Amino acid sequence: MELSAGTVRRVNGPLVEVDGLTGVAMLDVVHLGPERIAAEVVGLAGERATLQAYEYTGGLRPGHQVEATGDRLSGLFGPGLLGQAFDGLLRPLSGAPVWLTPDREVGAGDRAWQFEARVSVGDEVVPGTVLAVVPEAGPVEHRVVAPAGVRGRVTWVADGPVTVTEPALRVDDRDVALAERWPLRVPRPFRERLSQVVPLHTGQRVLDLLYPIARGAAAAVPGGFGTGKTLLLQQIAKWSEADVVVYVGCGERGNEMAEVLTELALVPDERTGGRLVDRTVIIANTSNMPMMAREASIHSGIAVAEYFRDMGYDVVVIADSTSRWAEALREFANRTGDLPAEEGYPATLASELAAFYERAGRVVTLGGRTASTTVIGAVSPPGGDMTEPVTTGTQRFIRSLWLLDRDLAYARHYPAVSWNGSFARDADAVGAWHAARGDPAWRSRRATTTALLAEADRLASLAEVIGTSSLPAHERVVLLAGRLLRDAVLQQNALSGNDASCTAAKGAALLGGVLDVVDACQRLVARGVAATTVEETDLADLVRVREEVGPGDAEGVAQRCAEVLARLEELA
Repeated sequence: MELSAGTVRRVNGPLVEVDGLTGVAMLDVVHLGPERIAAEVVGLAGERATLQAYEYTGGLRPGHQVEATGDRLSGLFGPGLLGQAFDGLLRPLSGAPVWLTPDREVGAGDRAWQFEARVSVGDEVVPGTVLAVVPEAGPVEHRVVAPAGVRGRVTWVADGPVTVTEPALRVDDRDVALAERWPLRVPRPFRERLSQVVPLHTGQRVLDLLYPIARGAAAAVPGGFGTGKTLLLQQIAKWSEADVVVYVGCGERGNEMAEVLTELALVPDERTGGRLVDRTVIIANTSNMPMMAREASIHSGIAVAEYFRDMGYDVVVIADSTSRWAEALREFANRTGDLPAEEGYPATLASELAAFYERAGRVVTLGGRTASTTVIGAVSPPGGDMTEPVTTGTQRFIRSLWLLDRDLAYARHYPAVSWNGSFARDADAVGAWHAARGDPAWRSRRATTTALLAEADRLASLAEVIGTSSLPAHERVVLLAGRLLRDAVLQQNALSGNDASCTAAKGAALLGGVLDVVDACQRLVARGVAATTVEETDLADLVRVREEVGPGDAEGVAQRCAEVLARLEELA
């Protein structure tokens, strides 16, 4: 059916009703009025269409012309993404290449990129084949891979720089450019999804030791205001073992996004010797930006991640926060008159959450490379209510939950990850992975630690009633163990050069050393040493070691723990 032009009938914020628009389909993009405001078709009834506008609709009025494009909401993915910031529709906020602006015709002034062809005329090409690399696209090698459906022999290769939309190669009779346009809501294809669990090291001990996340899995970070969600996500962005980081600021405050940009620009990147921001893509749709562009920002972020995944990289997507995204869905559903479900959210909330988190995965790409997209989403429940729909719905589709505790945050214990409500469904598989690589005690250390923390919490509540001195000696040692685990292992100083990140070896040494000290204390009280004597022993060296040795100095930790154990043996 041929596309036709329509006219605006009604404007209600981002909701626009249009008459006379034929030939369009659901999720098609149209342009509204003289400003060509981008909008998406979300409802059809005869020749009347309901649209959600992704930009501010001030000045749009009934009678303005509407133009259909026949395309879905798409992004043009190519060199120039890394190290830049974009809005929810992948339009540059500052300093990014102008070709990323939607609907802008590429002119002679656009940058031409020099590329190095990895194939020659006559070579056979299949989907996923690396055709070329772009050396100037950032510290991470930018690989131009053959798109899905491109198969045949190379018949021509451009000689010299080209813009991202000009042909760089030709496969049979099909031109291939350096950039590829792809619908944001459509998952990119891959060859196979892998089930083998490989942990993603985040550099945060409480996560890596107790609640690990696998590469290609999904995690959520729910917590009330002031519990440190943004800081924890920033730390993961800085120190996780990801080749590329995609940071989506969805409906958060502008000053927080400015802080993220500043921090990433200052953090040195140990992998490349440059700055961490140079291998990061930032998508910022702050609370003062258009509400429905916030809804698109989540899909933009995951689409960018899949683009780099198909090059063969491990990518981490950090979405802060999915609650603001869900609020955008609720506001638009209310404007369209949809029957509200729990707390006013649309009935499709669960399927929307599933569509987002299910795009995480560790896969074999079309080109045969192993790569992953790991998704970590913050959840901001109103009033800290963990039973609200976004929090409970999210838990159905994730593998790890890092619940932030208000009491821990108020006690200045960061990261404020609660050991009571958090979980990791892949913990056993991660333990098997560590065992296969020379650390068979990983699983037992984790089980012992979680049991000690739970028992220490129970005894702390009891001690508030009857007093610590009324407890048996072995239970008083459990209380001591809880304090040592919290202060010496689980707490982490984001402002410390030695403690902001922690390698797996140092974390294992810290946890193993503390558990050895706890065992030694239990043996002492079993031999008749007074619990008061054990409690009054100076263990400050054990607490300070995490900040006094380097982030990878496992030997320094082991030496300090040995000194503490020797001091305890003198009590016998």
